[in-house]
Amino acid sequence: MSEEKRRPSGDLMSYLRTFLPWIVFAVLPSGNWQWAALIALVVAVAVIVQQVRAGAEPDALIIEFGSAAFFAALAAIAFADPDSGVHDYASALSSATLAVIAGVSLAIGRPFTLGIAKRTTPREVWGLAPFIRINVVITAVWTAAFAVTAVVLAFVAHAGNAHSITATLIQIAGFAVPMLFTVRYVAHVQAKAAAR
Repeated sequence: MSEEKRRPSGDLMSYLRTFLPWIVFAVLPSGNWQWAALIALVVAVAVIVQQVRAGAEPDALIIEFGSAAFFAALAAIAFADPDSGVHDYASALSSATLAVIAGVSLAIGRPFTLGIAKRTTPREVWGLAPFIRINVVITAVWTAAFAVTAVVLAFVAHAGNAHSITATLIQIAGFAVPMLFTVRYVAHVQAKAAAR
C-alpha cells in the first residue's frame, strides 16, 4: 500500500491518540468523576511521555499539554469536593476547553492539526502554503465542533441530563464528526493533487 493511501488512517490513529484522555473521561462512569478525571490525567501524561520519546515536537502536543492541564485541575476540584456543581458541567467544560485550545492554536498561527499532520507527512511539505491552509481549515472545523458540543452539553446539563446516554452520544459526535471530516477532507485534497 502506498504512503498516500496510508496517510489518512495514520492521521486517524494520531487523532485517536491525541484525544484518548478525553475519550477515556467521556466513557468512564460519571458517578466516580474524580477517578475518571485522574485516569484521564494519567492517560494524558502517558501520551505526552510516549510522544516525546517518539520524537514529537512541542507543536505536535498542543492538545496533549492542554489535556494534562485540564484534567489536573478537574481532578483537584473533584477530589476536593466530589459533590461540586462542576460535576454536572464537566463534559461541557471539557469540550469548551478543547474549543479554546484549538481556537488559540489558530489565533497564534499554529493550528494544532499541523503538528499531528507532520507525523505522517514528508518534511519538505511542512512549510508549503497549501499544507498550512489545509490544517487551518481542519483546525477550524475541530474548533467549531468543540464549541457547538460545549454549548449543547451545557444545555443538556442545565436540563438535568448531564450524565445521560444523550450526553455521552453528544460527546462522541463532538469527536466523530470532525474526525470524519478530517479523513474525508484529506482524502479529497489528495485525490485532487493526484489528478493534476
